[in-house]
Amino acid sequence: MSEIPAKATESEDPSDGAMNQAAEAAAPGDAMWQSSPPGSMYDYIKVASFSISPGGLVDQWSLRAEQLFGVPAARAVGMDPIEAFIDPDLRERGQRKMAEILDGREWTGVVPFRMPDKADGGRGEEGLAEVYVMPTRTAEGDKAAVCIVVDVRTLRTIETDLAASQAIFGQSPFGFLLIDTDLRVRRANERFASIFGGTPDDHRGKGVHDYLPRGEAERVSATLRRVLESGQSITDMHVTGHVPGSEERRHWSVNLYRVRSGSGRPIGIAWLGTDITSRRAAAREAAAARRNLALLNEAGARIGNSLDLETTARELLDVVVPGFCDLATVDLYQGLLTGDETPPGLTDGSAELRRVAFASAVAGVPFAASGEPVEVGAVHHFPFNSPCADALRTARPQAVPPEEGGLVQSTLAVPMVAHDTVVGLAQFARTKGSEPFGDRDRDLAVELAARAAVCIDNARLYRREHERALILQRSLLPPGDPEASGLDIACRYLPGNAATEVGGDWFDVIELPGHRTALVVGDVMGRGLRAAVAMGELRTAVRTLALLDLEPAEVLSALDEIARGLGTPGGVQQATRTARQPRDADLSEVYLATCVYAVYDSVTRRCTFANAGHLPPVLVEPGEPALMLDVPPGMPLGVGGEPFEEVEVELPEGALLALYTDGLVESRDHPLDEGLQAFVGALTDPSRPLEDVCDHVLNTLDTHHGEDDIALLMARVQGLPAESVGDWTLPREPRSVGRAREYARGQLLSWDLEPLVDTTELLVSELVTNALRYGEGEIRLRLLLDRTLVCEVWDSGLVQPRRRRARDTDEGGRGLQLVGLLSAAWGSRRTPRGKTVWFELPLPGGEAGLTDPAEALLSLF
Repeated sequence: MSEIPAKATESEDPSDGAMNQAAEAAAPGDAMWQSSPPGSMYDYIKVASFSISPGGLVDQWSLRAEQLFGVPAARAVGMDPIEAFIDPDLRERGQRKMAEILDGREWTGVVPFRMPDKADGGRGEEGLAEVYVMPTRTAEGDKAAVCIVVDVRTLRTIETDLAASQAIFGQSPFGFLLIDTDLRVRRANERFASIFGGTPDDHRGKGVHDYLPRGEAERVSATLRRVLESGQSITDMHVTGHVPGSEERRHWSVNLYRVRSGSGRPIGIAWLGTDITSRRAAAREAAAARRNLALLNEAGARIGNSLDLETTARELLDVVVPGFCDLATVDLYQGLLTGDETPPGLTDGSAELRRVAFASAVAGVPFAASGEPVEVGAVHHFPFNSPCADALRTARPQAVPPEEGGLVQSTLAVPMVAHDTVVGLAQFARTKGSEPFGDRDRDLAVELAARAAVCIDNARLYRREHERALILQRSLLPPGDPEASGLDIACRYLPGNAATEVGGDWFDVIELPGHRTALVVGDVMGRGLRAAVAMGELRTAVRTLALLDLEPAEVLSALDEIARGLGTPGGVQQATRTARQPRDADLSEVYLATCVYAVYDSVTRRCTFANAGHLPPVLVEPGEPALMLDVPPGMPLGVGGEPFEEVEVELPEGALLALYTDGLVESRDHPLDEGLQAFVGALTDPSRPLEDVCDHVLNTLDTHHGEDDIALLMARVQGLPAESVGDWTLPREPRSVGRAREYARGQLLSWDLEPLVDTTELLVSELVTNALRYGEGEIRLRLLLDRTLVCEVWDSGLVQPRRRRARDTDEGGRGLQLVGLLSAAWGSRRTPRGKTVWFELPLPGGEAGLTDPAEALLSLF
């Protein structure tokens, strides 16, 4: 081999010098030269070295060369390099390459070689070696060469792997950092640079403080040190920061793990970050949606449980504070609260409102989104140009600008709209430190206000209808202090339903002609408004029948027919037809009621009772224990087909009569008999004032108020004194007319009623004359003095007087017209033995004035 010329370059090679000298002395298989330190890059690239002497032969052969070519140093040293490691089948090509090596120039080329034989004795694969020949000189100055050999196939595999690694690192959709042991960025990929700006090289040397706020940076730095020291990986660590030069908040999910060299020495930390800003935003949106849905569900469950306007407003604030806002108020139109039929609705927004509710999660902070603070219960209005007035005017929510230096940073003024009508305004506010209201919050506020508005409007409609119902119900009850001739009256009424003032029970005191009084107590079976309506119809019917002056049994018979007609579509008009239904007809649509009807005559102190399935009256005579009167019970009203009986009882002066309904004596806790005995036992001192007696009864008995309606009517007998009655019987002859006038004059003068003498004489003359002309039997004249003067003329004729209009040429027929003109009231009624015609005059000094008889006579012609 010719000498290789020297080249003016030197290179360091890991296989020359001491290593090669040691290789010559060591056995080829010595362990210390089996490989370089574990994990060295030379283990991966398969590099070897040898040198060529000035004679062109191999004079040094490294252990790596032995491993790469499978030729021991003992054989290779002294050989031609071509023969040393190139397979005989490949030497022809190798010699051409090697010829270029020995021309004395630095050269790099690829030569073929045969890899070491396989362990099973087979021939190794053909390989390619990249040879780098570096000319040098020996110590004597002779030309020589040092050769570096690399396995081309292995090198290409490493290059491919490196390119793949570079592609993965550079093209990764995740932000990737290699952080050194000083916690500085050693390397960044394109994805990281695209988020934070610049090129990957621009981020070299930066630390976490360059990307994160101070507090967050300290936390992340501590975590990086812990990973570097312990080697423990971190998965899904959430980091929040800002993009440099921007206020945009970004969120990342970061994975950290320690990176080591081939020898196991920590060289840094790998940072793999995923931008989860949009995911966090979506998660917040989903959480907000769940929270809002839960808030709406809570609102549906808690708002509207009361039909009170103020309570409903407070229920809304109980839901939204603090779950939705920190402060809230509700203002309702003043007209809505005062009962106006039509709420203001879409006005100019300046109508008067009343603040009905306020709630705060911040103690001691008044809420005044617009103007001065408004106390709960105060009436106010918003200025025309204010956002609150605009919200009321347009029925759309408005944002209220916060006051400078105030605690509130975000306020929504939301109109409360129900059925296209604005009923008020709700204001929701959040203080500093809370997140300002967004579009989703605005939509939720509108929905919450709308739900509350519907409940408030329902409460308004209920209040209106309830007030109307109460007006109707109160009209069904008799006056609070009824008066009757010859009776001292006291009464109590307690409805079983607290929501209404009237149920199915009723009582009445009806004044009848002749200073008589009808006492009525009844009970419609059932409860609620339906029973109250039926009660009103029956009470009206009782009053109408009583004024016909029918006997008590006749009144109940007619009332029974009316009750049977109440359940039919035609109502009372169908009563007669219903009464003819068979006895076994379906009673499901029939209103059943019990009733006791009594007529008391203050002149005779006799009382006639008729009963329709009601509890018996209780009588307490002076000095005697109370007892229940033996009155035939009869059938309830509405059953029909059974006659009613009457019983007449004479009541002593000062006796106490009690009529009542079953709610007073019957309960689920005790049987009816015990309740009746308790009631009778409570009437121990009838001499006390009647009002006190009523209170004592209700306080003593266990009435269980709320189970049923209670009606109690008590009357103390105070008969008309004998000196207040004038009673005469007249024969059926013309002279009786003059005698009747004399009796009447004398009686009135004895009563000091001289102003009534002329009128009374005239009217008595007319009635007695009619009795002579059209009646039968003897004539009876009776004058009664109580709160008014009553005159009655009795005869045995059954034909009732009929008032007619007399012609100008008629000589008579004007008597009853004259009676109608001069009296306060007049009429006729049947009696067991005929009829009675009567008239009534007010006493002098009363509100009603007297009509001059002369003027009345002139008006008839």
